[in-house]
Amino acid sequence: MKKVFALVMALGLFSLTSFSQEDVAVSNDSAQAAVAQSDSAQATEAVAPAETTEEVVVAEEKGFHQVLKEKFIEGGAGFMALVLICLILGVAISIERILYLNLATTNTKKLLENIEAALESGDEEKAKDICRNTPGPVASIFYQGLTRLSDGPEMVEKTVASYGSVQMGLLEKGLTWVSLCIGLAPSLGFLGTVVGMIQAFDDIAVAGEMSPTVVAGGIKVALLTTVGGLIVAMILQVFYNYLLAKIDDLTTDMEDSSISLIDIVVKYNAKK
Repeated sequence: MKKVFALVMALGLFSLTSFSQEDVAVSNDSAQAAVAQSDSAQATEAVAPAETTEEVVVAEEKGFHQVLKEKFIEGGAGFMALVLICLILGVAISIERILYLNLATTNTKKLLENIEAALESGDEEKAKDICRNTPGPVASIFYQGLTRLSDGPEMVEKTVASYGSVQMGLLEKGLTWVSLCIGLAPSLGFLGTVVGMIQAFDDIAVAGEMSPTVVAGGIKVALLTTVGGLIVAMILQVFYNYLLAKIDDLTTDMEDSSISLIDIVVKYNAKK
């Protein structure tokens, strides 16, 4: 009996010991799993900001020209190239006109004083040489007027008015092309918009359903071409208005100085 009891006690102690070891093993496994999960979570949290920071750095490293190139390609090379040609042509003509008009600016007050001094001394050829050696449309008008000095003030006035119209045409040369580019750029943009919308509806017809993914490409082309055309038109409009203002200033200067020249010629003929 005692042997049986001892055997039962031994079996009980053995099973209790094994159960306790299994519990400890299970608890250890659970603890290790929890630690692993926490480590993986921390690693994920550590990687996520790193990835986010990397994406931000990559986005910041993109320059303006890179973004502009991407939008140019996304807008369709055909229409965007035509809009770009309008921009290049309009800016080139505008810069040439700006340089020409700035070089055409003359100190008319000093020019009139020199002409008056030469005529008071009776030297008509010196007055013509002063006009010939002075750049600008005003000096050219004065020279043409002084060539008719012997015909009287009335003929000088008619010559100045006639040649003034010629100089006005030279000042306004090229503005029609700038105006054409201003009107053509947004028109090309709107044409790209229509083509993009047609493309979007074609994609819908092929897919057989209406979804943002299907129409996104066509709508992007439509919007980018419109934006490109409007931006080009606004840039060229600034140049165009500056050129008009510069031409108005030169025209006013030519008219005022021409009146002063006629007064000088009248005084010179009165003294003869």
